[in-house]
Amino acid sequence: MRLVVPRFEGQRVLVVGDVMLDRYWHGDSLRVSPEAPVQVVDVGAREDRPGGAANVALNVAALGCTCVLVGAIGDDEAGLQLTARLQAAGIITDLVVVAGWSTITKVRVIARRQQVIRLDFESPLAAPWADEIAARAARHAADCNAIVLSDYDKGALTTPGELIARFGAARARTVVDPKNKPLSAYRGAGIVKPNQSEFARQLALAPRGSGTESVPDIVAHARAASAEHGIGAILVTRGEHGMVLVEADRHLHVPARPVDVFDVTGAGDTVAATIAACLASGQSLSEAVPLANLAAGLAVARSGTVAITGAELRLSVLADDRASHGAMSVEEIALAVAAARRAGERIVFTNGCFDVLHAGHVTYLQEARALGDRLVVAINDDASVARLKGAGRPVNPLEQRLSVLAGLRAVDWVVAFRDDTPEALLRQLRPDILVKGGDYGIDGVVGADIVRSYGGDVRVLSMVQDLSTSAIVARIRGS
Repeated sequence: MRLVVPRFEGQRVLVVGDVMLDRYWHGDSLRVSPEAPVQVVDVGAREDRPGGAANVALNVAALGCTCVLVGAIGDDEAGLQLTARLQAAGIITDLVVVAGWSTITKVRVIARRQQVIRLDFESPLAAPWADEIAARAARHAADCNAIVLSDYDKGALTTPGELIARFGAARARTVVDPKNKPLSAYRGAGIVKPNQSEFARQLALAPRGSGTESVPDIVAHARAASAEHGIGAILVTRGEHGMVLVEADRHLHVPARPVDVFDVTGAGDTVAATIAACLASGQSLSEAVPLANLAAGLAVARSGTVAITGAELRLSVLADDRASHGAMSVEEIALAVAAARRAGERIVFTNGCFDVLHAGHVTYLQEARALGDRLVVAINDDASVARLKGAGRPVNPLEQRLSVLAGLRAVDWVVAFRDDTPEALLRQLRPDILVKGGDYGIDGVVGADIVRSYGGDVRVLSMVQDLSTSAIVARIRGS
């Protein structure tokens, strides 16, 4: 399906959760300590980055949305550093400053581009402060188009289900990134995003291996869990095995992008932020999740926690020709057409057997494409071609016909259908223009009444004279 990056500017996203400061100490390691069998790292450079919920907020802001962050920090140097970096990125901070408590800090020591050790500085946040965080978040919710609960189980979100209930209409656009709590703790959320191991642990499953559970198994368990706990959708992230989005009436498996993984730190934050930004901008989950998958691929190719910008995401989409063209399933093409329509694009639809492609077909498809922004070509499968054309047809099987059409510059998407007519597809896709070539009168075009019923247009284009598949096949067989 074609990925469409929405306009993030002007959308407001609320991020609530456990904020942290990620510190990176870089240096060389050329010797082993005489005191113990450990490396000695000569630290040369230090770098501070927002982590946890703060990294989610940074990703939301980098995409182009206005971001409000609610969480807790200590009255210490780390808290001041974190606040300064967030505000420098344009994030609206509403952080509870807890006297006598230390800001959660993680120090990663890096030598020769490898993490040597991680040092965690943290202590539990007292429950009354979580109540204050919840109260502040509820006040911001009404003014935001989407919400992220970034729950690292450090104490900022003790009763997330109660907080979600206070969000009212915004609950449907609430994205939860969970850690250790059961799914029941997030009742009412629009989407909960566990990784594979978290999902298995929450449902008391016994995984057969890392990421090896079948998609049908994940779909069945996720659908049952979301229904039981009142969750709109569950997205299971599976690392190199991609992602599986499960909604009440459908599911979507998104394969992982082929990238050289450098560092997976913060990839889940990028996914949550991208989904929330897309939902805030009016996209559906089926449109948002593939974009989040693409953003995660960009994030893991770099070191440490990083924020993917809207410009980077758009450039990546433009560079990914496989996402913009080609043969698709009926489910995929329905999503692609819906996304194109939301982007204001005009959809042209034509259909046929396209058995032996000739110059007449090419000219006709070029003229059809010129009528709009996207051309959908629906072709009969092998069984329906045989019913329509008789014994010995098609000459070229379906997969070859799909491949040839997908290679034409004029064609955006190709889809096969089993019926003798494309009427079911027309009802589902509702193209702006239905085009047919040849000697048809407009009233003789199959599906014309369907397209006209919702205000669409029907056109008949002339074909190049003395060219037809049947004539070409007859000449070949007679030679």
